[in-house]
Amino acid sequence: MPIPFISTTISYLMIMKDILRKAFSPILNTFENGTEEYAYRPSHRTILIVMGVLFGGLAGIVFSMASGGESMGFLIPVCVFGLVSLVTLVVGLLGTERAVAKIWGNK
Repeated sequence: MPIPFISTTISYLMIMKDILRKAFSPILNTFENGTEEYAYRPSHRTILIVMGVLFGGLAGIVFSMASGGESMGFLIPVCVFGLVSLVTLVVGLLGTERAVAKIWGNK
């Protein structure tokens, strides 16, 4: 007999993942398209998530250290690092095995 709290939590997580996959479908579709073979390793997903966290932290550090200045030029690296972080985290957390392999360039 399943525990009601756990089964309810799992169903909510599955619904949330479906909603997030629909919201980020423009990013995911780019990497999930295709029919060619791919080489997937679970470690690639882990490394992708770690890279996303590192790029997000780098964007935050650059923003916090440079935001007090007069020039707004610091926003360029913040946007680049932030976008790289967003893409790697979306593909790493929500993407299929094909998407992870494709972002690594494995065939």
